[in-house]
Order: sequence, then structure tokens, then C-alpha cells
Amino acid sequence: QVQLVESGGGLVQPGGSLRLSCAASGSASRIGTMGWYRQAAGKERELVATITRSSATNYADSVKGRFTISRDNMKNTVYLQMNSLQPEDTAVYYCNSKPTWDPSIDSWGQGTQVTVSS
Repeated sequence: QVQLVESGGGLVQPGGSLRLSCAASGSASRIGTMGWYRQAAGKERELVATITRSSATNYADSVKGRFTISRDNMKNTVYLQMNSLQPEDTAVYYCNSKPTWDPSIDSWGQGTQVTVSS
């Protein structure tokens, strides 16, 4: 069982930046792909970005060129650098991980609120 703990959310003005972190513990040595998802009020949870253990990345079109996902396998931590934030980026951001042996299994963090407002 993997435990994921997110940090780094908060309130930021449009055009600003935030960096989210997600630390994994438990069976962290068997973690494969990690990612960030978000859920805005009244909407379904959506993919933001994913990164494989070998650091191949995938981004939602809405964040390409503004967000960067990275990971440190030694620290079992994944990051999301968010630049040029806009009000439509406001959401609860969730960290996700999948084990190396079964990508259909998901572990989720508790979520961290990101609010973009002037």
C-alpha cells in the first residue's frame, strides 16, 4: 500500500506560479507512473500530467507549455511546477500513483487546493 501526501497548494494571482509536491511512502519502491489530476467545483476529475518511472511525460492540452511535471525516484517524490496560472486552473489537485506490476491500480493523495484569483 502506498501513501501519498501532497503539499504546495494555495492562493495565487493570475499569471503567478506555484509548485506542488507529492511524497510517496509505504511500498514506494514499486511505484511506476505517477501523475497529477485536478477537480474543479462541479466538474469531473481530469488528468493534468503524468510521468513514468523513466521520466516520459504526458500533459493535458490545457496546461502544455505552462506546467512541468518531474520526479525524484530516490526521494519517491513527484512535482508539478505551474506557471502562468489562470482562474480556470482553480481546483483541488490530486497526486496519483500506479504500481509497476498493475497500472490499473490507483493510489490517491488527499488533495491540495489551488486557487487562482485576483
